[in-house]
Amino acid sequence: MEQIFTELTVWHWLALGLVLFGIEMLTGTFDLMMLAVAAWLTAAFAYLGPESYTTWQGQLIVFGIAAFALVLAGRTFFSGLRGRDEEHPTLNKRMVSLVGQRGMAMGDFISGAGQVRIGDTVWRAEVVEGEIVRTGDTVIVEGAKMTTAIVRRAVS
Repeated sequence: MEQIFTELTVWHWLALGLVLFGIEMLTGTFDLMMLAVAAWLTAAFAYLGPESYTTWQGQLIVFGIAAFALVLAGRTFFSGLRGRDEEHPTLNKRMVSLVGQRGMAMGDFISGAGQVRIGDTVWRAEVVEGEIVRTGDTVIVEGAKMTTAIVRRAVS
């Protein structure tokens, strides 16, 4: 086992960093990225450090310290990077993005169901209970149920 460690070179640390970074891209845990950076810092130490300190033991110590410090920093100082940012909460949620928009009834709503034109698209729609919608009425989207817009007649 010791023979494996005695042959550690800069290239091993660079390769380990690339492998960890590649796995990080697949998983998105953020911790593996910190370990990849620690491996790259160890590669820099192995290349630039004095030969008496860059033994395999020295390289493992540097990697251990760097990995611990970076994972700790990632979990505390950079913890905000882990969360999902909801800048666009309706992105890829087409029906939800219709809420609040105005449209026009394409026909009389029979039994509370009909069609509305919102922008350049005609949508299946249901009225809010108690509403009566006729052809040409302006409606406002109140919500969505699957692929059906829930609308109410707009007050002129």
